[in-house]
Amino acid sequence: MKYFVLMFVPILFIGQTAAQLSPGELSKVHAHLDGLSNCTQCHVLGEKETTSKCLACHKEINTLISQNKGYHASTEVKGKKCAECHGEHFGRDFKVIKFNDKTFNHNLTNFKLEGKHSQLKCADCHKPELVKQNISQKKGNTYLGLGTKCLSCHADYHQNTLSSDCKSCHTNESFKPAPGFNHSKTKFPLVGKHADVKCESCHKIEMTGEKKFQKFKGIEFANCTNCHVDIHKNKFGGDCRKCHSEFSFHEVKTIGNFDHEKTAFPLRGSHRVVDCKKCHTKSLTAPLKHTLCADCHKDYHEKQFVKNGKSPDCGECHTIEKFTASTYGIEKHNKTEFKLEGAHLATPCFSCHKKTEKWNFGSMEKQCTGCHENIHKNYLDARFYPENNCKNCHSANNWNEITFDHRKTNFELLGKHTSATCKSCHFREISGTKTQQFGNFGRNCEACHTDIHVKQFENQGKTDCEKCHAFNNWKAEKFNHNNARFKLDGKHEGLACAKCHKPNDPLTKSYIVYKFKDITCASCH
Repeated sequence: MKYFVLMFVPILFIGQTAAQLSPGELSKVHAHLDGLSNCTQCHVLGEKETTSKCLACHKEINTLISQNKGYHASTEVKGKKCAECHGEHFGRDFKVIKFNDKTFNHNLTNFKLEGKHSQLKCADCHKPELVKQNISQKKGNTYLGLGTKCLSCHADYHQNTLSSDCKSCHTNESFKPAPGFNHSKTKFPLVGKHADVKCESCHKIEMTGEKKFQKFKGIEFANCTNCHVDIHKNKFGGDCRKCHSEFSFHEVKTIGNFDHEKTAFPLRGSHRVVDCKKCHTKSLTAPLKHTLCADCHKDYHEKQFVKNGKSPDCGECHTIEKFTASTYGIEKHNKTEFKLEGAHLATPCFSCHKKTEKWNFGSMEKQCTGCHENIHKNYLDARFYPENNCKNCHSANNWNEITFDHRKTNFELLGKHTSATCKSCHFREISGTKTQQFGNFGRNCEACHTDIHVKQFENQGKTDCEKCHAFNNWKAEKFNHNNARFKLDGKHEGLACAKCHKPNDPLTKSYIVYKFKDITCASCH
């Protein structure tokens, strides 16, 4: 029994000693190092510092520090002890690495996030397939191991045919375009029209295996026919530049010793860019008629200008520089039967002469209604505009300039009526519909104006406003109170009208009462 007790006591002692030596339980990532026998895996006997042991295990970080690369080699971390940032013995769920991907300053890693990189999430780049082999095989997640060269993360679109230094042509902002690339530094500088051609037109995109590939190197360019089809089928040799230039295929140089300037038809204007075969359809040496434009060109106007059986030459209205616009101006137009005046001077030709797909010059009407809609049709008596001639009232300068003499009607315009617009009287809204009205107007004021006196002055069904009012203003200039039932004398003579003539009951239609049934003194005083 004594022997059993002696053996039991040391066991208890060892257990208590282990509990006293360990400051706390290890985290999950270091759980495999539990036990007294593993203490020296991380701790140096007799020393508190564990950095050398940490780096001996975490070789990938040690390598980066020795190469002065990565976050741990930055000024913010370099020289610090590992334990200052990464604690231990705080339990299984303790996070040894406290990393906030929202606030982390990536500039400290020697790889500044710029352009499109600044929009990426951490997981977009830090994934196992992009991490170096020796790092990706470690257990758990890691942000270590990415290279800083473009091809460390991105596939080589050029498939090793161009430099691996992508930044010599591209930027972090966008893969296309390549602002760093200068075609003028190549063996084929882009001149003339070549400068406007899209890259894909010469550098074709094709599939090699399952990947797209665009060929930039090894393209033949010694002759034009390396890219362009020889439409002459080698009739003029293979050197296209003898006749053509990079600036325009249609700018043809003199062929051999032939100079068109020495012919009876020197090439001018648009004729200079016409393909030779457009005119010389049979042979370059066969003589051509060229006195009139119609010798080569079709009469576009289809004999609309024929006079006395003869069409004028196109050159009377057009130039050889360009068929449009026409040189036929106002001076020539005013020699026709329709002289341009007023607003017609600013009207473009096509407004009148191209109402359909074809231009029309020969069968134009000369009356206003030939081009303009007669809005007064069926409203205005034809005797006021004989032969539908709008000029009897309107001016060609401005449609709103009306010269109609209203004295021709049975209502002469006087006073304020002379400044009223035609529309204010003749364009009315009846039952919610706007319509014109020129006839059947009553001569009395009520035909246009509302009787604000509510028929107080009505006599035999009519109110004669002119007894009191004139046309110059609405004031009752003609009214004489002495001609009324109640003559003004004495103190009444100086009173304002409103002292006696007041509005009626406001609960009903409000109006000023002028006619009293009772005019005795007691009715007011």
